[in-house]
Amino acid sequence: MAARTQILERQNQQGGQQGGQQQGGQQQGGQQQSSAAPTSSASGSASQSSSAGSQAPSASGSGSGSGSQLNIPQTAPVGELSITQPVQTTIAFFKLAQSQPITFAWTFTDVLSTPASLTVSAVCENGVTYPVGPTDGVIPGTATSVVWDPYAFQQSNPNSPLAQATYTLNIFDERGPGAARAPGLLQANSALRFALYTPQAYTPIASGWQCSGCNVNGMISQYTAHPAFISIFATILIMFLSGIAVIRNGLH
Repeated sequence: MAARTQILERQNQQGGQQGGQQQGGQQQGGQQQSSAAPTSSASGSASQSSSAGSQAPSASGSGSGSGSQLNIPQTAPVGELSITQPVQTTIAFFKLAQSQPITFAWTFTDVLSTPASLTVSAVCENGVTYPVGPTDGVIPGTATSVVWDPYAFQQSNPNSPLAQATYTLNIFDERGPGAARAPGLLQANSALRFALYTPQAYTPIASGWQCSGCNVNGMISQYTAHPAFISIFATILIMFLSGIAVIRNGLH
C-alpha cells in the first residue's frame, strides 16, 4: 500500500508540472501576439502614409496673382493689352463737366499669368500724374474696363486741378511701369492719348451775348479798316479807269 501511494503521488506531481508548463506556453504565446499587433499596425500606417505621400501631386514654376503655380515656357510671347475704348485712330476729346464720366476698356492677349492688380493713371503733358478710377487707380487684375469721372475727381481734389491739355493713359501690373518684358506676363501699355477741355459758360442773348462772326456790319468795318483792303481797292480802281481810257483812244 505504501508503494502504491508513492506511485500515485509521483504521477500527480508530474501531471501538475506538465499543466504548469502548458499554461506558461500559453502565456508566452499571448505575449508574442500582443507584441506583434502594434508592429503590424505601425507598419500598416507607415505604408499608408508613404503611399499617400507618393500620390500627392507636385507643382513647379512661377505665377503671379494666385496661389497656384504655373509653368510658362520661355518661348511664350509677351502678354499685351490693347485699348478698345475709346478708338485710337485720333486723339479723343472729353468734356470736363458734371455727369460726363469717361470709360476706358481693353482686352488681353497672350497673358498666361493673371496679374494680381492693375494700376491705371493719366499722365498730363505738364508731367503731373493723376489716378484713374474710383479706387485711386488700383483695380483687380482681371478687370477689362474702368470708369473715371474727372469732374468728380477735381471737386474732391481742389489742390490738384486737371489741366485743359493732352494726357497719356498708363496701365501696368503690380510689377510697376518699368518692369522688364517677360514671357506670358503683361507688358505695360501707354499707347492711348486723350484730351480734356472745359466748356465755356452759357450766356443767353438777353444777357448781352453776341456772335462775332454773325454781324455783317462789323465784318465790313473790319475789312474796310484793313490796309490790304485799301490797296486792293485802289488797284482795281486804277485798272478800271485805265481800261476806260484805252477804250476811248481806240474809238477815236
